[in-house]
Amino acid sequence: MAEWLYEAGIGEARAALVVDGRIVEARIERDDEGPRVGAVVAARLIEAGRSGKDALVALDWPGEPSATLGDVPPGTSTGARIAVEITRMALCERGRDKPARARMAEPGAVPGDGPDLRARIAASGVPVNLLHPTAADRLEAAGWSEMIDCVRTGHWPFAGGALWVDATPAMVLIDIDGEGDALALARTGAVEAAAVIRCCGIGGSIGIDFPSLPGRAERRAIDAAIDAALPPPFERTAVNGFGFMQIIRRRDRPSLIEQVRLDPVRTDAALLLRRAERAVGAGVLTLTARGAVIDHIAARPGWIAQLEQRCGRPIRLVADPAATGGGHAQ
Repeated sequence: MAEWLYEAGIGEARAALVVDGRIVEARIERDDEGPRVGAVVAARLIEAGRSGKDALVALDWPGEPSATLGDVPPGTSTGARIAVEITRMALCERGRDKPARARMAEPGAVPGDGPDLRARIAASGVPVNLLHPTAADRLEAAGWSEMIDCVRTGHWPFAGGALWVDATPAMVLIDIDGEGDALALARTGAVEAAAVIRCCGIGGSIGIDFPSLPGRAERRAIDAAIDAALPPPFERTAVNGFGFMQIIRRRDRPSLIEQVRLDPVRTDAALLLRRAERAVGAGVLTLTARGAVIDHIAARPGWIAQLEQRCGRPIRLVADPAATGGGHAQ
């Protein structure tokens, strides 16, 4: 049986597609990630680009984020007010951020944000179960924390080996590590790598480093294993003689790898707030974590107000230099 588990957390929404008790897709949508794909937003042209290509606009959005625009109508001058549609959200990469991408909105398009996470999973046709902090933690029972730990460390163990996953500015790299028969390891690794790509919503350029397989028939078997395990659409190269395959998938939103690994403070703040929502007891609820996490939460009084409303308790924030990870709430 397949179902989506959806949780409207504080600062972020979470969803997991669970099949037979196991998470096969996991998604996080954070409040401040900017306009979503499909959003129609008023904007101001700040750079016209060359021949109407690679223009830059400032969006009428909190913080006035920028977006690249690839199809500016001829004669549009710098400073002009236009309406654009977001085709790719802003992305965070190691050492740099990428602005959103946009195109000119259709005439008469109504301004507004694109479909949120709940709407997108509902559109999949798979049943959606809405989770509440006072009920059984079904996300945790399905392995949410273990999955987030794998994303955080980049280490995804499986029987007979493990994947090491890292996000570089050029591509996401997946290394298959293990002992024993190279073909058997490569076959299993192909299935596991496809599962991680799907689970984390990894898009763009992806490189998989398989154990070296000298025979063409063996390499073709790995090609077939990827084709069978990874949901389309995607493009790929064949496994070469050095055991390397490149995969290209559509990339229009941040992947879980980018969200968790490249923004650890936000990740731990969300984890702490999630724990706080489920804390039992009465009186003051104390949230303790390292300073950066506490500062992140303190800078957002709306989150604290939400937490107080949900748990019915006053909130106290404590910075502890010795604390690690998401800290604790009690």
